[in-house]
Amino acid sequence: MITKRIIPCLDVKNGRVVKGVNFLGLADVSSPVSLAKYYSDNGADELVFYDITASAEGRALFTDILCQVASTIFIPLTVGGGINTLEDFDRVLKCGADKVSVNSGAIRNPSLIGEAAKRYGDQCVVLSADVKRVDGVFRVFAKGGRENTGMEAIEWIKRGVDAGAGEVVVNSIDTDGVKNGFDIEMLQQVCNAVSVPVIASGGAGGIDHFTQLFRAIPTIDAGLAASIFHFGEVAISDLKNELYKQGIPVRR
Repeated sequence: MITKRIIPCLDVKNGRVVKGVNFLGLADVSSPVSLAKYYSDNGADELVFYDITASAEGRALFTDILCQVASTIFIPLTVGGGINTLEDFDRVLKCGADKVSVNSGAIRNPSLIGEAAKRYGDQCVVLSADVKRVDGVFRVFAKGGRENTGMEAIEWIKRGVDAGAGEVVVNSIDTDGVKNGFDIEMLQQVCNAVSVPVIASGGAGGIDHFTQLFRAIPTIDAGLAASIFHFGEVAISDLKNELYKQGIPVRR
């Protein structure tokens, strides 16, 4: 079994970290800079920074805050939100990001994935997919979960990986913020469909949910969460210690 990564996610709106349920009802949490430093100092393997309204508002990502976050931490940083062009990739990478996450921008222009992979390398391009069940079918949503694209999710993810995405973050809108556990059914289908690292996002409510995830899907690479870490419900060190005790390999 591969070493599992534990990744906190900073959803940033108007320069503040926020969190909601099912992508709705956003509440203020903290400063992204102070929270990022806390995670970097306390055992997070990587950090994800999403400017969650950049695409919906049709603007560029907040680079000033991103630069502060990147200069504060010493773990890999993935950044997304409003990534629509190679120039956006370039700008974010120059701010200190290690990987760039594309979602709505790739839906509008699928060739962006291949172009970015060719310029910056597959390992730099992360395909983020916001997925929700619609009439029993996994559908891809754009603009922060606001817009149903009508595309079937597993096929879209396969297409993105074939184009050059070196990693996939699968965000389950159905389980986001609900804290009843990760969407194992959906994640298993994604892992069966692609050979690149897959990160599970949406639904973590406790340590046992990470254990269930890694036991149910041994090939999944990482678990991502927000509110349980932000509000101190689960300490990353406690989570890793328990996973280690359960025989699940983690970086300690």
